[in-house]
Amino acid sequence: MRLQQVLSYVRRAADDYHMIQEGDRIAVGISGGKDSLTLLYALHGLQRFYPQHFELHAVTVDLGFHNLDLSRIESICRDELQIPYTIVRTDIADVIFEQRKESNPCSLCAKMRKGALNDAIKKEGCNKVAYAHHKDDVVETMLMSLIYEGRFHTFSPVTYLDRTEITVIRPLLYMNEADVIGFVNKNHVPVVKSPCPADGHTKREYVKQLLRQLNLENPGVKERMFTAITTGNLQGWPIPQKD
Repeated sequence: MRLQQVLSYVRRAADDYHMIQEGDRIAVGISGGKDSLTLLYALHGLQRFYPQHFELHAVTVDLGFHNLDLSRIESICRDELQIPYTIVRTDIADVIFEQRKESNPCSLCAKMRKGALNDAIKKEGCNKVAYAHHKDDVVETMLMSLIYEGRFHTFSPVTYLDRTEITVIRPLLYMNEADVIGFVNKNHVPVVKSPCPADGHTKREYVKQLLRQLNLENPGVKERMFTAITTGNLQGWPIPQKD
């Protein structure tokens, strides 16, 4: 997939849900994975022509696994995209896996990681943070909510966090994971593999495989689920008004 195609998805999401306003300082949470790097390239490309002017600042929360090589991402931000880049060093991995020995580490890790990210965002003077959740993430989160919580719910395109006064935006929500993989492969984006030992062994991974199987057996089911989310009057999901 070419960058121009990615930009069309991102601009549509930004326009439909009014994600970007004039003068925004947007932090981009960079894990090093395919999704966050695609988002970084997309927002950098959008800067060139979007009618509302905005600034970008890339931020990575280093969990402290000691085997995360961020040198290529530093080079991309500094030399190729010329975007300021901050690495937040933490000992989250030690707290979760060594001190607490969590059997289900994902929830606590996400909470601690977001806290460190939000602190860095505020320090850099950003008012928004862009998360790299794509269409598959939206539907998977809805399925997880149905299966494990008994409610029809997923995260919103735009979320205002009262406690931190930061707005979360999700510009990739119209992209399929396959689109992201296509962009990364075609453009040789240097993805950094997650060093987390729980990666690929979570409830989300189970639901990901379940959705994949459902879509194989019932072609188009993922798109129908996504349509149900966008048109189902869920909290935080206003129906886009077409011009």
